[in-house]
Amino acid sequence: MTDIEEKEKGKMGVRENQEVDQLVKDLLADYGKGRDIDKMAVFNQPDREAVILIVKKLLRLVFPGYYRDQVYKSYNLQGNLTVLIEDVLYNLSKQIEIVLKYNAVCSILPDCMSDQLLSPEDEAKFKEQAYCLALTFCNRIPQIREYVETDLQASFQGDPAAFNKDDIILSYPGLKATTINRIAHELFLLNVPLIPRMMTEYAHSLTGIDIHPGATIGKYFFIDHGTGVVVGSTTKIGDHVKVYQGVTLGALSTAAGQALHGVKRHPTIEDNVTIYSGASILGGNTVIGEGSVIGSNAFITKSVPADTRVTIKNQELVMKGSDGRIIEKDDLDQGDAWFYVI
Repeated sequence: MTDIEEKEKGKMGVRENQEVDQLVKDLLADYGKGRDIDKMAVFNQPDREAVILIVKKLLRLVFPGYYRDQVYKSYNLQGNLTVLIEDVLYNLSKQIEIVLKYNAVCSILPDCMSDQLLSPEDEAKFKEQAYCLALTFCNRIPQIREYVETDLQASFQGDPAAFNKDDIILSYPGLKATTINRIAHELFLLNVPLIPRMMTEYAHSLTGIDIHPGATIGKYFFIDHGTGVVVGSTTKIGDHVKVYQGVTLGALSTAAGQALHGVKRHPTIEDNVTIYSGASILGGNTVIGEGSVIGSNAFITKSVPADTRVTIKNQELVMKGSDGRIIEKDDLDQGDAWFYVI
């Protein structure tokens, strides 16, 4: 490199440093505007990666023969289980403690920046509360497994393409999403902040299935294919319900916003209902009666009686030749074939 090139490089370095310094000053000034996106309480918030790791370990507890981890060297089931539960209990209680303290501080300081508001007594109280919540949750794992077993049965009976139940546990996104949701739902019922939603959004990112942890879901729930399914927070779903891809169980859009927090905004789906792909069922007063079948792409905002078959108006089928000449034009007769329930 010549002397001239060295000088030019030095000038560029000085200029770059000055520009970076100015960018830093501009960003710091922007961070100081006191908006929600300006919060810097990163160390007071739950650790997303830690929560995901907890989910993975809980999946091992739900499916002990399927989600293995080579880290644990204990070769007998009891020893392995002891280590795993201690691990989950410790890490879950730690994350719950963080969110309890975070919520307490945020209720006082909008920027959620200081732990100094909490006395040693408060710290001890939150630590004990977090442990009790984590322990209560762990005691519910057998109940979670009971529901997951019914979901597995429904998935196997509902999909002739399933080779066996191992195939479903290891590869079906619907079962994974509903299993993680059942885990998160129990924490939601215990009023644990933030963590349940972090868990279900992790499942959402893996499967494309968005189920809010607040949704109440009965036994034998089966999501077939799954991509694009949305289940809102106040949805209630009965037993033996089958849902196909692209279904939305959502809320009607209103201007009320946060004023509707805690109000039932999503539909109720009673037992033995099948909802085909692309259907949207909206509104807190909407009830789909037991045994009903909702056809593809139906848009429903009012209740449907029991044992009802709902379909959109027949579409017009047009066939054209290569020259653009209409060969046939007629209503597409759907018949009864699509109303099957596996």
